[in-house]
Amino acid sequence: MTANGWIQILIFCAIIVALVVPLGAYMTRVFNGERTFLSPVLRPIEIGLYRIAGIDESREQHWIMYTIAMLFFHVAGFLFLYALMRFQEFLPLNPQGMTAVAPDLAFNTSVSFIANTNWQNYGGESTMSYLVQMLGLTHQNFLSAATGMAIAVALIRGFTRASSRTVGNFWVDLTRSTLYILLPICVAGAIVLVALGVPQNLNPYVEATTLEGAKQTIAQGPVASQMMIKHLGTNGGGFFNANAAHPYESPNAITNLIHMVAIFAIGAGLTSVFGRMVGNRRQGWSIFAVMGILFVAGVVVCYWAEASGTTGLNALGLTGGNMEGKEVRFGIPLSALFAVVTTAASCGAVNAMHDSFTALGGMIPLINMQLGEIIIGGVGAGLYGMLLFVIIAIFVAGLMVGRTPEYIGKKIEAKEVKMAMLAILILPLMYLGWSAIAVVYPTAVASIANPGPHGFSEVLYAFVSQTANNGSAFGGLTGNILFYNITGGIAMLVGRFIMIVPAMAIAGSLAAKKSIPESAGTFPTTSGLFIGLVVGVIVIIGGLTFFPALALGPLVDHISMIQGQTF
Repeated sequence: MTANGWIQILIFCAIIVALVVPLGAYMTRVFNGERTFLSPVLRPIEIGLYRIAGIDESREQHWIMYTIAMLFFHVAGFLFLYALMRFQEFLPLNPQGMTAVAPDLAFNTSVSFIANTNWQNYGGESTMSYLVQMLGLTHQNFLSAATGMAIAVALIRGFTRASSRTVGNFWVDLTRSTLYILLPICVAGAIVLVALGVPQNLNPYVEATTLEGAKQTIAQGPVASQMMIKHLGTNGGGFFNANAAHPYESPNAITNLIHMVAIFAIGAGLTSVFGRMVGNRRQGWSIFAVMGILFVAGVVVCYWAEASGTTGLNALGLTGGNMEGKEVRFGIPLSALFAVVTTAASCGAVNAMHDSFTALGGMIPLINMQLGEIIIGGVGAGLYGMLLFVIIAIFVAGLMVGRTPEYIGKKIEAKEVKMAMLAILILPLMYLGWSAIAVVYPTAVASIANPGPHGFSEVLYAFVSQTANNGSAFGGLTGNILFYNITGGIAMLVGRFIMIVPAMAIAGSLAAKKSIPESAGTFPTTSGLFIGLVVGVIVIIGGLTFFPALALGPLVDHISMIQGQTF
């Protein structure tokens, strides 16, 4: 580890902290329907969209109707995207003549993009036409991110309202998230990326002659527009197979920094939204502190592991750390930082190959995802995922002092705790259940590139990444087979939507309750003790659930590396 590396990491952290307040203030005004500096331009467009769709923006929905609207909206999105891929050879904007996507791959990809996962069992530049990339994938990047924000705001309203039957209007929240937040930032960001060298065109691929005289096809296309929303919306699906390691997706260190900041910006800002909407900004900062502690711990371990290298490299006198699978442009510190950022948020973009990380360095991204990606997390999903753990922590605190737990003026009772546990436990069922099947099913085993614990880590990482709606791949696993396309699709559906339903049930239950004033017995939820309690609950639940799987994979891999055996 070097001072220069830590300075780069600290600069990133400082930028994120600086964005929390202004971005949070702006998003709060948007979700409260208040006037913003963009209202003169965007408000007429918003009203026009409501009229076209027949939506009454003043009419709110019960949590059940809110959830049903969200689910049907994504069913329609799935069908549209699936049809687009299956018929792409007959559609325009296909200069390379891409053929129809196979049914199982089209199913997996359609689920992936509506679920904000963007898991890719294909190479974008060799599989998808420009039309599919723009109208299908980029389009869903916006809508899936906006959905996460809408669900988070609905849950916040559950805490802020008293004796209410409604939690907002899904169509209004979706429209405002897209129109006022995602689109303006992405338009400005895409222009900056183009200025920094990211392509944005509809030209055919270029054939070049290398210095050796060989022919090479250089893919291009509408890249910048997809890059901005894939990071800002924590989607992660790359235009190119190499993702953010490709020089067209990230030409230099400045674009790399823009990508990382975009990944964290909205998720961090939503903690401020939470504090502002509940009327106590310190509540938002306490949640941000929990996320920050877990994030910094992950960065420290990952950077240390990669900078320390491996026993084999060190024995050869190569003490500069583990550079395998990393871009020379970014080096070890920015590769380790990007890996932690992209898995702390449910983004999935990569600028280095996680399969080539050391065992402990690769374990940190895996743990980030196993916890449900609540460390900043996906756009919206990180906040409502963290609030589920907060509910559990408040319940534990209530048991300690022998009184009904309270949080922000609402009593946390059996229903909320049950729903929170259901949402949290559904994830490991997918992580561990499908992994157990995959390591004994012959066809799935044949797709594993590496033997031993590293091969197990590849399988575990694949199902954790898909269920947690991350989408990054450990690598070394041939995922484009029927088994992984179907099981991965199921894992993504469950990880996204079966987690949302209990969260919305909690929102509805809390909104219907009366608010109660704080008393001498109310557990303070803005103190260091509360922050430590939430961190402890997250670590304990994660440890009890995932330690056996981690022991079979990265921990055994690390011990073997110390003994000189690699996989």
